[in-house]
Amino acid sequence: MMGKYTFIEQTLEDLRKQGLYNTIRTIESSVGAWVIVEGKRVLNMCSNNYLGFANDKRLCTAAKDAIDRYGVGPGAVRSIAGTMSLHIELEKKLAAFKGTEAALSVQSGLNTNLATIPLLMGKEDIIFTDELNHASIIDGCRLTKAKRAIFPHRDVDGLRALLKENQDIAKKLIVTDGVFSMDGDLAPLPGIVEAAEQYGAIVMVDDAHGEGVLGSHGRGIVDHYGLHGRVDIEAGTMSKAFGVVGGYVAGSSELVEYLRQRARPFLFSSAATPPDVAACIAAVDILQETDAPVKKLWENAEYFKSEMNNLGFDTGHSETPITPVMLGEAKTAWDFSKRLFDEEIFATAIAFPTVPKGKARIRVMLSAAHSKDDLDFALGKFAKVGRELGVI
Repeated sequence: MMGKYTFIEQTLEDLRKQGLYNTIRTIESSVGAWVIVEGKRVLNMCSNNYLGFANDKRLCTAAKDAIDRYGVGPGAVRSIAGTMSLHIELEKKLAAFKGTEAALSVQSGLNTNLATIPLLMGKEDIIFTDELNHASIIDGCRLTKAKRAIFPHRDVDGLRALLKENQDIAKKLIVTDGVFSMDGDLAPLPGIVEAAEQYGAIVMVDDAHGEGVLGSHGRGIVDHYGLHGRVDIEAGTMSKAFGVVGGYVAGSSELVEYLRQRARPFLFSSAATPPDVAACIAAVDILQETDAPVKKLWENAEYFKSEMNNLGFDTGHSETPITPVMLGEAKTAWDFSKRLFDEEIFATAIAFPTVPKGKARIRVMLSAAHSKDDLDFALGKFAKVGRELGVI
């Protein structure tokens, strides 16, 4: 007789045989350019901590001060008794930073899509979604009964054809990542906006990897392309460039009030904690004041990519600091990652199902916290392991 968990055991065994089993390493220090992982000091090349804010003293001080004043938790969902003055302050500053009428903060970037997409779209509606959109967008779409039309990656002509085919459907939503997290390429947002305006569609962009990276002072992809007022909804996260945790939706006052009244993650999950929110406010304040961290990030990215290409590595078609080191098969990527760790480089392999089979990679995530010496150290180790494994 089969045990009730046999299917789980078999799946895990299959993952091991296929080289797809993910060994999750444990960090034992603050997150910076260098970290302690399982007792070993290693150069951190796989964190989303773009601007080095995760252990920035200004954010740490803000968090400590918030604990002294507000405690460690809000004690309730925001719609009942969990909204604090800190939450309101963060939302006002995010709206000003993004150049929108209003913003709503939620507990995570994933929750921005789960809060927004199902609330806006019903069974009589249609969602147009890029085929490589993030899993959180996919999950947000799955929570609706709306029809889904998947357009080829970054293909505005393909999107237009689908819009024309479905032009009789009254409510249409186009949703896309701003920066695609695995390849680092940008959504063709100007073309998407033009197509949406022609066919009367709502445009939503998930700017998780664009904020803190693109645009003036890291304001994101909408600012990068000068599309303020033409993109209806901007979703974002506080866990990457901002260095903390949380998410937000920015747009019109009516949209934000609608989410405040009806969005399920807002209504049914406790509010973000005071120290987290205070640290987020500090991060926004820093970026309002200076673009130095953003400039440093791009300086590091351009240097590292150029040198990796000179070594003979394939870094894909990234247009951002995300640097995919393309390796092909999952086993090669995992072996490469393990050898890098032996050489004091923490860089995780990315394989199926996160990326398609045959497109496994090391996704290098560069940071403003890295020095040139750090990058030269990494380049030497990548070259050594690349030659050992026959990649270059």
